[in-house]
Parts: sequence; structure tokens; C-alpha cells
Amino acid sequence: MTCSPVVARFGRLGDTVLLQPLLQKLSLRYGQPCHLLALGDGPPVLFSAQPEVGGFIPLATQYGPLWMRPGRWRAVLALSRLRDCPFYIAEPAFRTRTKLRPMLKLAGIPPEHCQFIEDLPACEDEHWLDWLARFSDTTPMAFRERWELGPAGPCGAPELNVTAAERADGERWLRARGLAQRPLVLLQPANKRTMRWNGVRAAADDVKSWPAERWAAVARAIRQRMPQARLLLCGSPAEAGYLRALQAVVRVGTPDIGVAALPLGCLKALLETAHSMISVDTGPAHLAAALGCPLVVLFGGRSPRTWAPRSGRGSAVSVIGGLPDIQRVDQIEVEQVAQAWCRLPLCRAEDESGCLLPTD
Repeated sequence: MTCSPVVARFGRLGDTVLLQPLLQKLSLRYGQPCHLLALGDGPPVLFSAQPEVGGFIPLATQYGPLWMRPGRWRAVLALSRLRDCPFYIAEPAFRTRTKLRPMLKLAGIPPEHCQFIEDLPACEDEHWLDWLARFSDTTPMAFRERWELGPAGPCGAPELNVTAAERADGERWLRARGLAQRPLVLLQPANKRTMRWNGVRAAADDVKSWPAERWAAVARAIRQRMPQARLLLCGSPAEAGYLRALQAVVRVGTPDIGVAALPLGCLKALLETAHSMISVDTGPAHLAAALGCPLVVLFGGRSPRTWAPRSGRGSAVSVIGGLPDIQRVDQIEVEQVAQAWCRLPLCRAEDESGCLLPTD
């Protein structure tokens, strides 16, 4: 007998990327692709080429009274149609109580069909992926007689794919800017805290902000070591203004640096073929690792032991900073980042492009 598991997580991009091994394992275990209850338009794009995800229940927002949010009512109706399935709630306790449990109750989901990650306490310094791996080995009470057969193998690190349409969009974007067939090094300076409703958050209030002058210095170091590379400041379309302001600073020493304020599908395509990425601790860093892009990631006020990106494709991930030694990304020096980038193992594009490799 097969059964389609339902996974719920109200996280941002990086949190959603980290779900991929869990979704894959549950899909294999129950014999059907998962349904995913998640926020925003990103998850359908993120998992567009993943056979382990068969359907999406999107929510525009988790906030506000339920009776004032038609989208949440639509989600409740969608959940009610899946009430006979196993539900895996991979959400922290405080949001489970206030957001998810009321929706599940209204949808008529029996409690014995639900498994909550909050009932499986995280171990000290445990990575989120390892916590999710343990969670994937649990079974809701109503399904234990049929599916309590032990683990279906370990949960690996995230591994994502790109659709043909996304790849074609990425190639068109590169050709239009004269970047096709050039090794690309992507710089990701923004994170979820960078933008506020009234503009860019002050750097002093953002523990993940790295000064513009240091991005400029590391860009110069990359160009000196790898002259054939084209550098792109990456971010979402909402961050385009911030990226252009940063570009004005970086251009002083690297005049041909570009801006790539991209929708998620196009960013996936670029990460699939990019030489490497340097990023602050943010969702696109997890996406880069999941797509096999060699990565240097700068940590500030969070612990890499819990949140460092991992690559299911075996690509290199070099982590700098993070708790307990580093509380803010601006405590990280340019030389540390440049050296970490130079030490990345050979990247995927070198054999074809003939570019100058970063070597010690």
C-alpha cells in the first residue's frame, strides 16, 4: 500500500532547501511523492525538478487572524483532502502552537496522523539536517503497524536539480549580457535581514552584513587570481537597488562586475554551472551547495555546527566565522575569505573553460 506523506514547514529559502533529504526519504518510505505545506511562491520553483515532491499547498503568509486570510482557509481545505495521509510537522514549537495546530484541527486531521518535530528534542549542537534525519525515522501512531519497518536508509545532504526550462532561461540571461562560456564567480552579500519595508537595514543592526569595501577587496583578489572570471553580485529582484549601490563601490577596483537580481529559477540555473560562490549565511548559500556550486560562506551570529550548508553533490563548502568565536560577519577579514576561496578544490567548469585556477 502506498500513501502520500504531507510535510509542513513555514521556513525561508534555506530552511526549505534543508527539507529535501527528508522529503526524499519519506517519499521512498511511503511509496508516493510528498505534499509540501510551505510559505510563498518559492517552494514550487525550488523543487520543480524533484520527483520526491508531488504537490504544494502554498501560503502567502502565516500571520494574521485565520478568519481574515482567505489563503489560509484554502490551505485548510487542501489539508482536509489529505486527512488520511501521514503528516510530518517540521516546524519549531512556538509556530506549531499558534499557526499549524489550529489549521490541522480545522482541517479535521486526526492527531494520530501527525508527527511533530518538537516532540523529538534536538541534541546539543545538532545540525538541522541531522535532526530532520532522526525525525524522518519516526512514524505517526496511526501508520506504525504498516510502516514502522525501521529507517529506509540515511538522510543525505540536499541535492537539487534544474529543469530544462530553467536552464534555458539561465542561458538566455547569460547570452544577453555576453557572459556565456565565461567562468562565473557569484557574490551573495544580502540576507533575509538586509531589506526592510523602508529600505536597507543599517549595517550595525545586521550581524550578517559584510562591509562594501571588503566585498570590493575580495572581488579584486579574485580578478587578480582568475582574470578570465566574470563576477556577479547576486540577490533577489527585491534587492536590486541594494546590489546596484554595492556595485558602485566594488566597480572602483573591478569595473566590469555585474548585478544579477534574479528570480529563483534563473538563480538555480546559474548556480548549476557557476565556478564558485562567496556568500554570507543565507538561503542562496544552501541552494548553491545543493546544486553543487563550490562555496565559501561567512557566518556571524549563528553556529555553523547547526546551520552550515551541506552538499549532496559532494561540492566543497568552506565555512568562516560563526559562534562562539565570531558574533558578526564584519569581524571576518578579507584575507580569510580570499584564502578560503583560493583553497576551494577544482571547480566543475575549469576543464572546459581553460580558466586560470585558484591554487596555493
